[in-house]
Amino acid sequence: MARTAREIISTLPKERQKRIKKHSQELVNEYAALQELRKAMDLTHRDVAEELKISQDDVSRLEKRSDIMFSTLRKYIEATGGKLSLVAQFPGHPPVEITAFSENISQCAQIAASTQAEETPG
Repeated sequence: MARTAREIISTLPKERQKRIKKHSQELVNEYAALQELRKAMDLTHRDVAEELKISQDDVSRLEKRSDIMFSTLRKYIEATGGKLSLVAQFPGHPPVEITAFSENISQCAQIAASTQAEETPG
């Protein structure tokens, strides 16, 4: 007879069980955050899907992901009417906004890559 995940986890050391519980709660919170953001903006999966030019199922999967690329998250935030910024905070120093992920930087990288491809003899 197959054992449930809960049964298997209950056999692990208490410290490991705590880490699993903490991580699972983080995943639930991340999912809830994107989903709640979309709902707070009074948007449906369909609305966001149309804006991102992806399927409603893909929007749902995106909201459930535990690890997401910054560029994907930025597009999702923009599709819901927001603007995403990345701020690094260090003890004893003022916050620093990281701007290397801006659309302009991404476009420059694409142009550089295509220019390099044109210059490479084939």
